[in-house]
Amino acid sequence: MLKVAAVAALIATLTATPAPADTETGRWTAAWATAVQHPSPDVWYPTWAEKGFANHSVRQAVRVTAGGSTVRIRLSNAYGTTPLRLTGASVGKAGPGAAVQAGTLRPLTFAHAPSVDIPTGGRAASDPVRLAVKPGERLTVTLYFQGATGPATYHNLAQATTYRASGDHIRDLGAAAFAETNSSWFYLSGVDVYGDAAAVATFGDSITDGYAATQDADDRYPDALARRLKGRRPVLNLGIAGNRLLNDSACLGERGLTRFRWDVLDQPRVKTVIVLEGINDILLGMQEPTPCTTPAVKVSADDLIGGYRQLIRTAHARGVRIIGGTLLPASLADEAEATRDAVNAWIRTSGEFDAVVDFERAVADPADPDRIRPAFDSGDHLHPNPAGYQAMADAVDLHTL
Repeated sequence: MLKVAAVAALIATLTATPAPADTETGRWTAAWATAVQHPSPDVWYPTWAEKGFANHSVRQAVRVTAGGSTVRIRLSNAYGTTPLRLTGASVGKAGPGAAVQAGTLRPLTFAHAPSVDIPTGGRAASDPVRLAVKPGERLTVTLYFQGATGPATYHNLAQATTYRASGDHIRDLGAAAFAETNSSWFYLSGVDVYGDAAAVATFGDSITDGYAATQDADDRYPDALARRLKGRRPVLNLGIAGNRLLNDSACLGERGLTRFRWDVLDQPRVKTVIVLEGINDILLGMQEPTPCTTPAVKVSADDLIGGYRQLIRTAHARGVRIIGGTLLPASLADEAEATRDAVNAWIRTSGEFDAVVDFERAVADPADPDRIRPAFDSGDHLHPNPAGYQAMADAVDLHTL
């Protein structure tokens, strides 16, 4: 026989406590978010995006940066070619690996139904459920797709482990069924809590996304910034590895100028954004194009400055404070280095951003300012390691947010 405590945990798992009705039209704060991408060939490592799912449960763990008593999830079929049928979903507090903590699993509904059809190019938000969470806690979202999804809207560089099982396992607390793993997020675009905290968005490329951070350790620069803020302000990571400010990519996201509105400004309660983007425009414009980097367009400092001015105007039109981040050292050739230096000089001195965070000086080698300090270098002389990401977060003046 099950013990009383085990029975209680099982009942809590199988029944969701509905949130008060007034939260459905109330104020939501984004506690976690990611920028979704078009399904594409394997870029950084193998993913499930191009094949999608069929009779699969997909379990994904994310760390929220705001707390509250009520949560909801947001899903995206932005790049689907057909409507997406989600058969069922659940949310709970993450345990070890693919496990869920007993007593915390909540089935999710959409317009009070257990399943939802998300139109081609569309989005959906779950109904709110009672689940008290604290800033820094990890939540697990499980999605079950009974039928074939086709290619999946996803985020490539999650730096987190996603789990897959055959069949419907949205109510499983254990990890046994989830034998397959991946390192991308699929369909999940946001987790919100009911409240009024003003969110900080971090917007950019792989250095924001967290390339060379530690798998499942949440030690990207936005994670370190969230820990400094101690839950007073949620921090959202809206970087896409390889992304450019001025040109689209078949694999690496629409240009920053295009995606800024939906990836940043459409997030619930975003009041500040830190922009760190442009190094890929410089680098890829001087390299031979690949399928993921076509078009390879050479850009000038004036081109990038014009792009930043567009972001500034767009943010201000929505009442959002915008902070410019200087481009990190990247051991560039002379012409590219001159462009980077000119861009950074403008960011620091123009006064057009509401504030500046000098990421370059935070991680530069004092003996050679055009290179990353060895202690902060991941090894490719472009991306910081976790210590470098911490130095970037430490360079942010919290009063400017």
